[in-house]
Amino acid sequence: MVKAIILFIVGLVLICAGGDRLVDAAVAIAKKLGIPQIVVGATIVSLGTTLPEILVSTTAAFDGSAAIAAGNAFGSIICNTALIAGLTQTIRPSKKVEFSSIAWRGGFFFGVLILMNVYGYISGAFQRPAGIVMLLLFVVYAYLNIKRASVEGGDEETDEEEKEVSIPKQLIILAVCAALLYLGANLLVDNGIFIAQTLGVPERVIAVTFIALGTSLPELVTSVMSLVKGYGNVGLGNVIGANILNLLLVIGIPSAVAGIPLERSTVTVDMPLSCLVMAVLIVPILIRRKSSRAQGIVLLGIYAVYCVASFI
Repeated sequence: MVKAIILFIVGLVLICAGGDRLVDAAVAIAKKLGIPQIVVGATIVSLGTTLPEILVSTTAAFDGSAAIAAGNAFGSIICNTALIAGLTQTIRPSKKVEFSSIAWRGGFFFGVLILMNVYGYISGAFQRPAGIVMLLLFVVYAYLNIKRASVEGGDEETDEEEKEVSIPKQLIILAVCAALLYLGANLLVDNGIFIAQTLGVPERVIAVTFIALGTSLPELVTSVMSLVKGYGNVGLGNVIGANILNLLLVIGIPSAVAGIPLERSTVTVDMPLSCLVMAVLIVPILIRRKSSRAQGIVLLGIYAVYCVASFI
């Protein structure tokens, strides 16, 4: 028990340290290249913080347990949007959001999710051809990010210190921080579950808390650190980018490897709810060019209802 508590604390320290430096490196790259913070958050940062979900789902597929991938992906989307984005927007709403960056990524997300929902409802599974299509869509998404980087160029002035930033060095820091986030999340989840079981916490409670939140911890820490450092748009971009990667990679890879059977509740509850919470987050931003505290409160309320419904 003592060992589990120590490892739990070590995991917490690792994700806090990794999230802190990951934000610094991402913002340094954004300023050096003249790219808006939200773009870096939706690309480099989101790829790093989505690694736990990607690795868990891919490992499960090779182990013959691909069915957990869909729940992992859509559970993470709901958690990322309703809990993490809801919390950060309640604390400090995003101001002066880059419209074009949000608009095309939001449209891409909704288009892919709606097609996946219809396909999943009809077929009851994501077979290998569907997985291959998702991976091809990831290539398209990556290409669009590269192509639009110059169009979405930042307007921040570059000072002498920023000119001396080494991009390769910052990318190495990003990779190391992503590894720390993954290791820390694993330590936190595994030992948290052990501690909960030792204390007699019901398995259902463990599943809804430690398991559901575990793989989303990097996004949570990164978003909070972004707020603390005054880079709220990095956190917002991170959530949107991570949600797209959950659709294309976390589901796409295991689907392409072994195919994923879908539970009815995933198609009728989790996927529509993923669409709803993203609409609550994105649509008002597109209309007003900024978010509001009310959005965050609504999202947190939706997540609370979702958790209660899961318990019941």
